Amino acid sequence: MSRTRLEAFSDGVIAILITIMVLQLTPPHGHDLAALRPLVPVFLGYVLSFLYLGIYWTNHHHLFQVVEQVDGRVLWANIHLLFWLSLVPFLTAWVGDNGLAALPVALYGLVLLASAIAYYFLTRALLALHRPNSALAKALQGDFKEKVSIALYVVGIVLAFVNAWLGCAAYVLVALIWLIPDRRVEKVLGQ
Repeated sequence: MSRTRLEAFSDGVIAILITIMVLQLTPPHGHDLAALRPLVPVFLGYVLSFLYLGIYWTNHHHLFQVVEQVDGRVLWANIHLLFWLSLVPFLTAWVGDNGLAALPVALYGLVLLASAIAYYFLTRALLALHRPNSALAKALQGDFKEKVSIALYVVGIVLAFVNAWLGCAAYVLVALIWLIPDRRVEKVLGQ
């Protein structure tokens, strides 16, 4: 399989996940602003999850700009990532439907953590396939944001049982860290 097919498949899956999330949004039963109040957690969860899927799509796209080849291990690592991302709409709906209850918020964080780990495995599978001096290897040097993200996910999962809003705040902080796409690939491509 070519890397372009892998990218196209991943793009399609992420587009479907976003579509599923938007279809889960239901309009309020009233016609005034007060009718929107109970939907605030649902809408905020949608925004955060949409942002996360966008971050993964953007970074996946950047990553594959420097990928020269893929193999079976990369395909399965990519499927592993897509599996965890596919749970985002379910957890988003569960968190929203339960008014930020501790367990749904913690499991939402667990899925975000698992997605981050799966992305890490994908990069390791790609690095194993490429030369040590390849553009990919140069682009993936330094993983500060990844380490901070994983630590914040763990903190968010624990905080969810103390105060669900604090758990969500940790997840928002990770999203803000990644809002600016990973520039390492762009630096390598610009050289």
